Amino acid sequence: MRWLQSGTRRDICVLLSGAEDAELPAQTLKTRLERHYDGRIEPRQFYGAIEELERKGFLESRTEELSDVYALTDAGERRLRDHYDWLQEQLE
Repeated sequence: MRWLQSGTRRDICVLLSGAEDAELPAQTLKTRLERHYDGRIEPRQFYGAIEELERKGFLESRTEELSDVYALTDAGERRLRDHYDWLQEQLE
């Protein structure tokens, strides 16, 4: 599960999984991450994480008006659930 070694990539997937419509515009996603981290995330770090997740097939994007909107793919959702199961096992 090397794709989740980056906390930013993992947390992007968590936020998307929990989003009301299972998708978020880029700026909303970045703002929610910054709120969680209590600090600013450099755009290069944020978009680098997004690009890596898309390249691996765990995220998909579409353009809506002026912004990119991101959602987990089925593969991304499976990997996130696998990670969640692993966390539960470790915490028991």
